[in-house]
Amino acid sequence: MENTILVVEDEYLIARDLKDILTHEGYNVIINVDSVDLAIEKIKEHNPKLVIIDINLKKDKDGVDLAAQLLEADLIPYIFLTSNSDKITLERVSQTRPYGFIVKPYKDIDVISTVKIVIENFFYRNIDVKRYHVEINSTIPFILKQSIAHINNHIESKIDIEEIASKTPWGYNHYIRIFKEYVGLTPYQYVVKKRIERAETILIETDVKIQQISYELGFDSHGAFTKLFKKITGKTPEQYRKFYAISKEFSDDES
Repeated sequence: MENTILVVEDEYLIARDLKDILTHEGYNVIINVDSVDLAIEKIKEHNPKLVIIDINLKKDKDGVDLAAQLLEADLIPYIFLTSNSDKITLERVSQTRPYGFIVKPYKDIDVISTVKIVIENFFYRNIDVKRYHVEINSTIPFILKQSIAHINNHIESKIDIEEIASKTPWGYNHYIRIFKEYVGLTPYQYVVKKRIERAETILIETDVKIQQISYELGFDSHGAFTKLFKKITGKTPEQYRKFYAISKEFSDDES
């Protein structure tokens, strides 16, 4: 949901106070979430724009465990709510690379400014498509975002769509329909598109042989790679590399 913030805090008065502060700023704030398992359920259900996490949850898993899962997916920013913690906990916290901290006791302005800065920075990080490749669509279900992130992060490895689908609550055919509904492509088409984009980068930036590129990106043959590459880009890999080499030489001469 747009402008939704999830607060994972097992002390009700603190959670309620954060809700009051942020609701006044126009956010939809979800509280009464006091465990990692419940937080994951709420994230999947509401697809929040930000998660505020108390480090010291009084359950089997703490806030650092939740942050580690969010870090792996890299789809939702998170802020730690903290007071003084022991050295070991702080070392674990640093490994999750949080987007910010709200230190107890806090002032309203500290909460508001931290939340706004983190959300804005995460938004601009996402639209920098040259550096980040996760699909940006706030309406995509969290589970689907996770599978897209997995594909993006393993684009040069073997990708088994059936295995990915099996890790969702949907059957294979339903997963394919959901994927196409939100992404506009089937999972197979999306994988091909991403591999061709990766091939474009390799062709421009390296001298790796084209046959090796097709092999490393998982295409069945050099011929299949060439056919798909031309279908998507309008050029064969050889033509594409030559075109950008000439363009670079021209640019260098101009400068």
